[in-house]
Amino acid sequence: MRIAEFTAYHVRIPLRKTIRHASYVRRSNDSLVVCCRLSDGTEGWGEGLPRPYVTGETIETAWQQVRELDVASLAERIDDLNTAVAVCRDFRMPPPPAGGRDCFGHSVRCAVELSLLDAVARGEGVPLSHVTALVPETNPIRESRDRVRYSAAITASGAWKVIYRAWKYRVYGFHQTKVKVGTDGGNDAATLRRVRRIVGPEMDLRIDANEAWTCDTLEAKLAPLLPFDVTAVEQPVPHADVDGLAGVRDRVDTPIMLDESLCSLSDSRRAIERGLCDLFNIRISKCGGFVNSLRLAALAHEAGLGYQLGCQVGETGILSAAGRHFACSVGNIRYLEGSFDRYLVREPLTQEDLSFGRGGYSPRLDGPGLGVTIDKAALQRVTVAEHRIPVLVPVG
Repeated sequence: MRIAEFTAYHVRIPLRKTIRHASYVRRSNDSLVVCCRLSDGTEGWGEGLPRPYVTGETIETAWQQVRELDVASLAERIDDLNTAVAVCRDFRMPPPPAGGRDCFGHSVRCAVELSLLDAVARGEGVPLSHVTALVPETNPIRESRDRVRYSAAITASGAWKVIYRAWKYRVYGFHQTKVKVGTDGGNDAATLRRVRRIVGPEMDLRIDANEAWTCDTLEAKLAPLLPFDVTAVEQPVPHADVDGLAGVRDRVDTPIMLDESLCSLSDSRRAIERGLCDLFNIRISKCGGFVNSLRLAALAHEAGLGYQLGCQVGETGILSAAGRHFACSVGNIRYLEGSFDRYLVREPLTQEDLSFGRGGYSPRLDGPGLGVTIDKAALQRVTVAEHRIPVLVPVG
């Protein structure tokens, strides 16, 4: 089989509520959706979410990369899913702009890769989770599960909203929740006190500072939060200052997780070599796709570090499905985020509802490829721009 063409869509996904954290306020989401059509007509779908404060990308830079995308390296014959995985491992985006990180372009890479893997897996009649067994590094962490359990999140907001959400998550039966901290004017200790009082001592609480603090203030910022049994602090300092965590980590009892500073394989090796963290936050879009994300989890495990599978605000059912396949085929995931579909986005773009159920539980997806059906009417409603990328190879 061969790739006949890619079609890229700039989509704007409206959110059901405003999301606030220390780095951004978001009411809608500009994303990239890609369709890969094979020579036999099989279609696969992928999604990427550019974030300027994470990978340096904007929807404008992502769209420009799409229009300049060189797909020559994807033009070879693809015999099976194993070949497709090898092609995706070798696929390279253009060099980043001067001063840019090597994760620049990861949202585009993710959308293209997922669309190809989805198409080929559909053609073979196997779920996307089969990819995990085709990445040799994952051998120590492979684990097949029939269902997974997601954690909740309390974003920065007023006291009454925090109370309402904490009660909702307790009643709904969640076992973990993340609380956003570090916003200007916020009282983090008071927020955690409210949350802990409501959810009780059994729920696992972790915090995400979204780069709000510094290495000099980290200990002081954490001190009033320790009585609430915080199990991890995510990205406490800006990426530019992340090397300073090597000198602070031994003085901080709370495990440190990297997010904005953990977007590529080079980021992970740097974190391991310099002793910057205890956990990786792996997110499929920011990390450049499914295959790269698997390799990051394997690297963390090899180094004796933990990892979570995170998500990005406003992901549609396409990335929710990809995350489900990852979570159902990889073991030792400390925290699992995602599948907020009907609770957060107004246009999930899939006919199937992938939203987590009571307690955060969700079943494995057994259908071919991503195991979802694209709602093309919904896609048309949210499309801002469309671009076709023919792959100039003989078809057949």
